[in-house]
Amino acid sequence: MIVEPVAAVFFALLLDLVFGDPKNRLHPTAWTGTLIAKLAPSARSPSKAFERLAGVYVVLVPVLAVVSLLLLLLEAGLSLLPPGYLSVIVSTLVIGVLLKTTLAVRGMERHAMAVVAALERDDLLSARGHLSMIVKRDTGDLDKNHVYSAVVESIGENTVDGVTGPLFYFGFFGIFGSFVYRTVNTADSMVGYRTRIFKDIGWFAATCDSVLNYVPSRLTGMVMVLSCMVLRNNWKKSYQVMVRDGRKTESPNAGYPMAAMAGALGARLEKVDHYSLGDGTARFSKRHVVSAIALMKATSVIFATVVVVPAVALLSYLGWWVHA
Repeated sequence: MIVEPVAAVFFALLLDLVFGDPKNRLHPTAWTGTLIAKLAPSARSPSKAFERLAGVYVVLVPVLAVVSLLLLLLEAGLSLLPPGYLSVIVSTLVIGVLLKTTLAVRGMERHAMAVVAALERDDLLSARGHLSMIVKRDTGDLDKNHVYSAVVESIGENTVDGVTGPLFYFGFFGIFGSFVYRTVNTADSMVGYRTRIFKDIGWFAATCDSVLNYVPSRLTGMVMVLSCMVLRNNWKKSYQVMVRDGRKTESPNAGYPMAAMAGALGARLEKVDHYSLGDGTARFSKRHVVSAIALMKATSVIFATVVVVPAVALLSYLGWWVHA
């Protein structure tokens, strides 16, 4: 029944935009992160081959745990409901709440504005501290302008990781797709670094994340261009910069939404000694961050409308939709 998943998608977005995330101890992503943090030390070894094999284990165990818990919850809970309108309503609400836990629009906005608030107080040390919670790079030496740039870049990248990625996999694989995607994404954010410690342990998480994000990142960049038309940003420049600069980042995927955002804002996003996206101003202010957040929100809603809903409709028509 197409009504349930479609209603669940927009209910989840509404919940996230209005209420944001629960406290960490109540959030499924926090539980997944705790499990990964406990598994990662056991993967350490002088043997490169062992660490690479253990890297698979660090990803698959949380994925299997998440899928098993979802199956238990949904089979034990929803199967007890009698067929009819009550079952449809409760199923929609439950799936919507679960899907919401994979989204992070409001959470990203909160973190980004905390950085901005510190910058407006001229408290660069605090701004760097808040920024370190949403980026992988070392923030210790960033000046004010590069802190602003990193915030905007993070909003662009998180539009995929925290919104359109989970929605995309919900559209094709139901709530299990969203949770598996989010679990892999969490593993990548924790161990998928090219450092001496995690280079071998994190290879599988990083590879899986790159594969899973290949299509969503590019679709998100295109939808971001479409969102520019709605918000009256420079959509032509957004598209031009995305096509030109989308492949400049070390990540094979993150550059597309980031470059689309750079073009839309008329800004130049720069990670020193790594890449420069866009050819607008390199001077930032609160206005750029606010505009980036608005673009993220518009992209989220439009992505759900033009990508997720058609995917659910098509798969439902073919009888392939993965019902909970």
